[in-house]
Amino acid sequence: MKQIKGIIPPMITPLKGNDELDREGAIRLVEHMIAGGVHALFLLGTTGEAQNLTYKLRYEFVELVLKQVAGRIPVLVGVTDTSLDESVRLAEHAKACGAVGVVAAAPYYFAPSQQELIEYYTALADALCLPLYLYNMPSHVKVFLEAKTVATLADHPNIVGLKDSSANMTYFETLIYLLGDREDFSLYVGPEELTGECVLLGADGGVNGGANMFPELYVAMYNAAEAGDLKKVRELQRRIMQISTSIYTVGKYGSSYLKGVKCSLSLLGICDDYLSYPYRKFRSEEREKIRQALVALGCTCVE
Repeated sequence: MKQIKGIIPPMITPLKGNDELDREGAIRLVEHMIAGGVHALFLLGTTGEAQNLTYKLRYEFVELVLKQVAGRIPVLVGVTDTSLDESVRLAEHAKACGAVGVVAAAPYYFAPSQQELIEYYTALADALCLPLYLYNMPSHVKVFLEAKTVATLADHPNIVGLKDSSANMTYFETLIYLLGDREDFSLYVGPEELTGECVLLGADGGVNGGANMFPELYVAMYNAAEAGDLKKVRELQRRIMQISTSIYTVGKYGSSYLKGVKCSLSLLGICDDYLSYPYRKFRSEEREKIRQALVALGCTCVE
């Protein structure tokens, strides 16, 4: 598998109801991101609300997006689950639809030990029909993929990379130190506020939620960091921080980031902002704050 470098948006799952896709919105969003120059897409991750979606809807969404992408850019599919068999089944569907790889965070609820993680990921990688990317998401699954664990798993021929959403720079720099010179293993950073810094240090790209809204911005940040253009990186970082501190911080919700992204896409006329149950979309006062944030960023809203 050819190594993917660049910006890989974790695509939201546009919804009209708790078990109904916003199909037209999903198609518009795919085209919006591809037009913005993104290098790949990642479906059914945290930003995609995967664990709140029915299996039927997950399968439908994968099929819809891959049909729309039509091979123009690579697509990765999240298969995180507490059941290894369900992960394998979704991976098989993703492959049949045209995905090039799958992504899996650690099984959640009971926190596995590091040795159990090694055994789990080894069994999963052995059973999969597509290359596997590890996903370090300790805030949500309550277990940290330690750097030595990642280094051990990187020797498996079907484990080809890792997305880190820990926001721990010491950890990420340790991964770059241990694995950054390997051409058969990719390292991606999740928090977009760290993408420029991480790419400058040797990361292969960013899996940045903001690229749903502003794909050109994050692609420009990747290109500037890859070229070592520090002046441009500093300039773009200010805009990224403006997004982070205005759109992702409305309300005291664990889901404020996702609410902000979906609300923004709705105000930009791209897709519906319905969130999967039990979460709710922003109401009028919060929606107005997002509208004001978008206007401050120079955007034209549809309302």
